[in-house]
Amino acid sequence: MVIKKWLLSFTKITLVTALCGGAFLWGMALYVTSNYTVDFSVLERYDPGKPTLLLDDEGNEWARFQLDRRQPVPYSQFPQHLINAFVAAEDWKFFKHSGISFKGIIRSTVVNISRGGIVQGASTITQQLVKLLFFDSKRTFKRKLHEQFYSLLVEQQFTKQQILETYLNHVYFGHGIYGVEAAAQRFWGISTSELSLVQSALLAGMVRSPGRYSPIRCPLSAQERRNVVLNQMRKCLYITQAQYEALRAQQLCLLDVKDQEAHQFAPHARETIRGYVEALFGKQRVYAGGLRIKTTLNRRAQKHAQEVFATQIERLKREIGQVIEGAFISIDVKTGMIRALVGGASFSQSQFNRALQARRQQGSVFKPFVYATALQKGISFLDTAVDEPFVMQQGAELWQPKNYNSKFEGSMTLASALSYSNNIITIKTLLAVGAQSVVDLAQRCHIKGPLLPYPSLALGCVDSTAVEVAGMFNVFANNGEFVQPHLIEWVKDRWGVKIYKAEPIREHVMEPRIAHQVAQVLGFGFDRYKKRVDGKWIDSDAIGKTGTTNDSRTCWFAGSTPELTTVAYVGYDDNRSMGQDVFPLYTAYPIWLDYHKGIPTNTKQFSHDSSLTRVFADIQTGKIVSECSGSQVFALLV
Repeated sequence: MVIKKWLLSFTKITLVTALCGGAFLWGMALYVTSNYTVDFSVLERYDPGKPTLLLDDEGNEWARFQLDRRQPVPYSQFPQHLINAFVAAEDWKFFKHSGISFKGIIRSTVVNISRGGIVQGASTITQQLVKLLFFDSKRTFKRKLHEQFYSLLVEQQFTKQQILETYLNHVYFGHGIYGVEAAAQRFWGISTSELSLVQSALLAGMVRSPGRYSPIRCPLSAQERRNVVLNQMRKCLYITQAQYEALRAQQLCLLDVKDQEAHQFAPHARETIRGYVEALFGKQRVYAGGLRIKTTLNRRAQKHAQEVFATQIERLKREIGQVIEGAFISIDVKTGMIRALVGGASFSQSQFNRALQARRQQGSVFKPFVYATALQKGISFLDTAVDEPFVMQQGAELWQPKNYNSKFEGSMTLASALSYSNNIITIKTLLAVGAQSVVDLAQRCHIKGPLLPYPSLALGCVDSTAVEVAGMFNVFANNGEFVQPHLIEWVKDRWGVKIYKAEPIREHVMEPRIAHQVAQVLGFGFDRYKKRVDGKWIDSDAIGKTGTTNDSRTCWFAGSTPELTTVAYVGYDDNRSMGQDVFPLYTAYPIWLDYHKGIPTNTKQFSHDSSLTRVFADIQTGKIVSECSGSQVFALLV
């Protein structure tokens, strides 16, 4: 008890000493800067700089990054309830104080000293304006002290109306929106003078945390925060209890901004590019430096991909579940340039880019790499193996994998096994060549994994993103060469000097003859998919592979034409099952097919290595025959 009292007394003495010392330093600094003035003419000269333009693969602008979207409104056009809402929410003594709140400073200083850093602020509206115009977002005692000095000086030189007018024209509301006029137009399609009381309360509530209280992304949180502001307005006697009760029950009733965002061009790609260039060049240069970013996106392909993806996902939502999700990516075979990217069903609902960030098990999409490894080891697609019940000891348990239809077909060629996506023979092939050899090949294709050298790897038990799968699968269409998918071709500064150029990783990971052999067999499977299509087919050669994980948690389709490699997946974000009878040919494949139907190609056929010879062989036995006759015989490159 004595120790506890001593510690409490020591803490109080420390805090009082710190406060007295802080007050002394604050007073000295104020005396030194008493002759300083703040040049607020900077507001009239305010220049947001030149925006950064995003260009498509043909050099046409499709988006821009810029700091400022202000549409200044004079104080006389602010409704009184808008002023009341911001004052109640942010600084209820705004019209009485001299720029800072001494009680708030003392309270926050005690808390901050006890915590060892800036964890609590006491910002008035004047301080917030000073921070917006003259300081960055770093939280330090020194910056806070400067902020307080500037606030006192601002209050000496400008009226409350001037301060509030400037503040409301600069404050940030998220979504790239600065100022109340831009916010009013974005959320309700009206001007500032038309804002209602309840709309004003919503805006006032947002500024504390625009992301957390966004009415677009977090409507429930936004409504709760709005009601907090309404309650504060009631306490300040700006509204009555009856008004408060009536207004707090109102819905947000936004302009249909979700539909607006749904029709934006490549929103997920835009945000990925934003983060990348901010990391490279810094926010100030990105938003005001006049950069030109040549992206790899093709306007026609991207627009078509978004339309196809939206249509197919809506179909699956009706038939499978309303929260079904997925991703889509299409890359140029030779260059790896991403021509189209869709990161999810609704950017307004989720900015998570599933094409680049969601890691899902590959399933059977991985199988071609098992057979490519086998060919590198000297095994032939004409070799045979037996599809039969398979049991393997794994630790204390027995592993008994089955085929998707729970049937066993007996002896067949490896070409047939890959074409029909046989599980048992793929596992046997992996064991024959060594799981580590398959891991090595996958790693050379930049599959991050983790890649564990276990027999289950043959069935695609490896987590990957859609962009990784696209880069991996593209090897078979690109003569055995891996090329890294990328979204940016180059960046130029405001004077046209190239300051960044993409240098994607390129590596020959397998001989062209092996890539061509695997591609041809993947084409056999693709030929069967054609029979499931009514109407128009794509106008070129194509190869493809389905992939399904346990319990249909993820359905993949990866496929290539001579010019594009495209990958789509469908699944719930929480990775639960989509149902027993849900397969890629019903989910992911239609997305791939509808996209490629609308993308014309100049190159119609895949090339083949000149060292390969075409033979006719029995699909079951691998025996060479004289001619291609009957369903049991196929033409194979060996």
